[in-house]
Amino acid sequence: MFTGIVEELGKVRAREGGRFTFEARTVVEDAKVGDSIAVNGCCLTVVDVGDGWWQADAVEETLARTNLAELSPGDVVNLERPVRLADRLGGHLVQGHVDAVGEIVVRAPELRVRAPSEVLRYVVPKGSITVDGCSLTVVDLLDDGFTVAVIPHTAEVTTLGVKGPGAKVNLEVDLVAKYVERLISREN
Repeated sequence: MFTGIVEELGKVRAREGGRFTFEARTVVEDAKVGDSIAVNGCCLTVVDVGDGWWQADAVEETLARTNLAELSPGDVVNLERPVRLADRLGGHLVQGHVDAVGEIVVRAPELRVRAPSEVLRYVVPKGSITVDGCSLTVVDLLDDGFTVAVIPHTAEVTTLGVKGPGAKVNLEVDLVAKYVERLISREN
């Protein structure tokens, strides 16, 4: 579980197929093989770690369902370690399981994202959504997407401050909405 509060901007150092090497400082401080780290909101498993870097493998399913397939050396990414039970929950509960890839239509601070209809049924004004690993509050629900207000601090410390129209972003909707839908559909 994550909170959607990005801890640091990392960088893709190298990529060979689905094997990524990321440059990072904060998230590798206590990382070990087998730990999870979210990259742009996508939970990946540490397979190797060293001073200022770590590696993870993304399988074809992950590459097909996220924006990780578009990453190249030099690209900047949002990184977050899992929440610990003793931590404050500053964002909202996030699994790191990307539901869909959206597209930025209008850049931050009045961020507008185009999203697939199968995801929009879970999006509500003033509800939570994760965009590239950032926990955000929905301002408006649109026919083809949604808007969120990105505060200057978030724009400064995440990739949302530099991504513009056409950029692909990972989306994760609120988990509770998916469970409620499943429970209701089973009753009918």
